[in-house]
Amino acid sequence: MRSPRVVIDRLQPSVDDGRFPAKATVGQPLVFEADVYADGHEAIAAELILRQPGGEAQRLPMRSLGNDRFRVQMLPTKTGRHLFTVEGWIDAWGSYRRVLLRLQAANKVSEQDLVDGVERIRAASRDADPDARLATLLLRLEDLSPPEKLMLLLDEGVAELMSARLPRGFASRHASEFCVIVERTRAGFASWYELFPRSQGAPGQHATFDDVIARLPSIAAMGFDVLYMPPIHPIGTTKRKGRNNSLVATPTDPGSPYAIGSSEGGHDAVHPALGGIEALRRLRDAAAGYGMELALDIAIQCSPDHPWLREHPEWFTWRSDGSVRCAENPPKKYEDIVNVEFYNEGALPSLWLAWRDVIEHWIAEGIHTFRVDNPHTKPLPFWEWLIADIHTRHPDVLFLSEAFTRPAMMYRLAKIGYSQSYTYFTWRNSKRELGEYMTELTQQAPRDFYRPHFFVNTPDINPRFLQDAGRPGFLIRAALASTLSGLWGMYSGFELCEGAALPNGEEYLDSEKYELRHRNWGAPGNIVGEITRLNRLRREHPSLQSHLHFQLQHSDNDQVLVYARQLPGADELVLVAVSLDPHAAQETQFDLPFDALGVAAGGALESEELMSGRRFVWHDRRQHWRFVPQEMPFAIWHLRRAAGAHA
Repeated sequence: MRSPRVVIDRLQPSVDDGRFPAKATVGQPLVFEADVYADGHEAIAAELILRQPGGEAQRLPMRSLGNDRFRVQMLPTKTGRHLFTVEGWIDAWGSYRRVLLRLQAANKVSEQDLVDGVERIRAASRDADPDARLATLLLRLEDLSPPEKLMLLLDEGVAELMSARLPRGFASRHASEFCVIVERTRAGFASWYELFPRSQGAPGQHATFDDVIARLPSIAAMGFDVLYMPPIHPIGTTKRKGRNNSLVATPTDPGSPYAIGSSEGGHDAVHPALGGIEALRRLRDAAAGYGMELALDIAIQCSPDHPWLREHPEWFTWRSDGSVRCAENPPKKYEDIVNVEFYNEGALPSLWLAWRDVIEHWIAEGIHTFRVDNPHTKPLPFWEWLIADIHTRHPDVLFLSEAFTRPAMMYRLAKIGYSQSYTYFTWRNSKRELGEYMTELTQQAPRDFYRPHFFVNTPDINPRFLQDAGRPGFLIRAALASTLSGLWGMYSGFELCEGAALPNGEEYLDSEKYELRHRNWGAPGNIVGEITRLNRLRREHPSLQSHLHFQLQHSDNDQVLVYARQLPGADELVLVAVSLDPHAAQETQFDLPFDALGVAAGGALESEELMSGRRFVWHDRRQHWRFVPQEMPFAIWHLRRAAGAHA
């Protein structure tokens, strides 16, 4: 078998050598790379062959990065599956031009060297499909002196013309097509706000979706564009949980919304106390008026009162005494919840199709974003099938994986289709931990398929860092989450700096999962203004709209994290410095990224501190900053080359 002379290898983006699609979003730069090389010293050329949804193949020239690596960048404009491969060949004109450049550098260009170039152009002009530009070029060359002729033969425009006209010597194409799934912008850039609808009314009263509508102006004003609600379905009464996860509930306890299903319906029903489906539709439409969309929780579990237990007993595991086995996660026991069994006899395919129909039901109601509870406890083949099936009809639907588990499983869920993923950010507090985690997410394999969603807290997780950090701690975590990832979220109460916890754990005291909570949204000491400013900065600065544009910067204090956010090739960037100490003042010497902005020694950078609006001109690469946590434990600068600075 004849092997190709031109080798094409290491195509990127690629997930498990093409087994799974890579991910991208509309409006974010998408970079393709490959190794393309051959024996000998000839110049190599390469191009990307890209098939976009519903369109013909598009060919994009790739530029050499050196060391056999080629790259091209494009900006996706449509969603769907994009298939790509790479073609490479020996570039005859490029090889001639390379030699000519070397001869020029050595001052050894001969008349024959110039004649060779002219003859190459003349040969190309005899092609069966003549190009008038070549004839014009030959006429120009006849009247030029040798130095002028040399400059024209080395011209970039001539190189492009000749490379397009000459045969592609030993052309080779990679044997496989790789896939990139491009999703809508909010797959990679969104700010989520989580709330319990039932707590949004007057003290002691079960609220409706109309009460949530009343809160939309303040939530939208903070800059959030996704409103996420835990399950909104009827709640069972059997083994209902009481306050603080008590096994005994009083008649007035509302129960956990994750104990889904009662005589009033299951996963396709709305809890009547919330106002029913008509109230949800009013909320959906009102949210859209503020530029927000709703995200619903899909929790694949049932209360013992769920209609499915009567209608489809084959979907559950039954004990010898005729009772259904409740959910367990020793030492925890969830007596108000039972799990379905995906591989029970009689569950394939009916149970799988039932869950698909639940998603379709809510899509028909205008919901296109779903947060999935504990997907790592359900079969991977089920998720791979379900998400692919939904996307054949609804490519704009997004799925967020709530899987706080082992890294391999978290990454696999992303590979098989989840648009977004919860992360370990909640437990990464030190400079070393944050730096290593961001390096993993941005410079290693996950960068091509894993979109990290940085939630600062959840109803299930009251981070230990926040329990005694006070207002400065909440500012620290908000600044980190909102400037490290394009996706960030908070559970309501965070803006009020709520951190009261049950002893020796990460559970909230008086958890809203088990009771109604009334809050004073204008309480003193809140950080609403700072959150509003952070979300505004995210919208104004594209480098903050993805986690990928991250570069760790030197800082001489282990309590201060400094990092740059810069789009590829941009002449500006955002520099963030965060004190990780909520209790004491910290100061640091840190380096400005002069090189990233093309500023040489002796140059200067124009700087605006974006939280305060203060402006500087920085001349020295090494700078000093002091953080007082009770004032502001972080700083965010917009940097660009100062007028007249040396490049």
